[in-house]
Amino acid sequence: MKKFSIIICLAMLGTGDLFAQDSIKTKEGRLDFTANIQNNHLWRGLIITDKPVVMGNLSYALDAEKKWKVGLWGASSLTDDKDGTHYKEINYYVQYSDGRLYIGLWDLFNSRNINTEVASDDIFNYSNRKTAHIIDLRTNYTFGPSFPVNIEADIMLYGGANAGEVVLEPDGSYKKNKYSTYVQASYPVIKDEKVNLDAFVGGGFALNDRNFLYGSGKNSFEIVNVGLKASKAIKFSEHYSLPVFMTAMWNPANKYARIQLGATVF
Repeated sequence: MKKFSIIICLAMLGTGDLFAQDSIKTKEGRLDFTANIQNNHLWRGLIITDKPVVMGNLSYALDAEKKWKVGLWGASSLTDDKDGTHYKEINYYVQYSDGRLYIGLWDLFNSRNINTEVASDDIFNYSNRKTAHIIDLRTNYTFGPSFPVNIEADIMLYGGANAGEVVLEPDGSYKKNKYSTYVQASYPVIKDEKVNLDAFVGGGFALNDRNFLYGSGKNSFEIVNVGLKASKAIKFSEHYSLPVFMTAMWNPANKYARIQLGATVF
């Protein structure tokens, strides 16, 4: 936590430069990047790491309206987990978003704790039998203002040997992928106020197997992610606000819960 505190202090100190440059106007281009700090990393009801994490997202808009983007997303924990492994991840993506509809194709590579007996720790290995990469199709859609429910559906299309997504024949040859799928519905309980609040519920299943990545292994479908997310912006100046959030998450299938605190530094 000491390193996490240092990062927060540095982020706050960095706002001093922003205050000094409030009057400077720059041209908004197609290239952009953001950075987040969080006390842990939760994903679709899974605890990726319980340690503080720094995340970065670099994107480039392919069109003037910035609906099409390509990018790199990466994260690293600040300390080792209790099992002695260290969370590090680098992802590549292409996505489309018009404000209500989102479609993205992501290539995920989490290098933490790769079992080299079943998966390769080589980032350039994309073989169907041993790649640790996961090709993830992500979609979500938000209905109109009178019914502002967001529906998300994500399918793992390829890879994921280290995550148990690949099923092999008895002789060790490739048999199939499970196509683990995550679906979620979220609703803005409070919006357009100082503190906004969203409620969400998510479940998992596999299209090609009984077992799937997110569940306990006991059922073919399970609710794996239930919670609330509160968010607000802390205003430092006319031109700079710090978005912060708090998430409370429960996983009924795996019987655990977590609180997450985070901020988008820039």
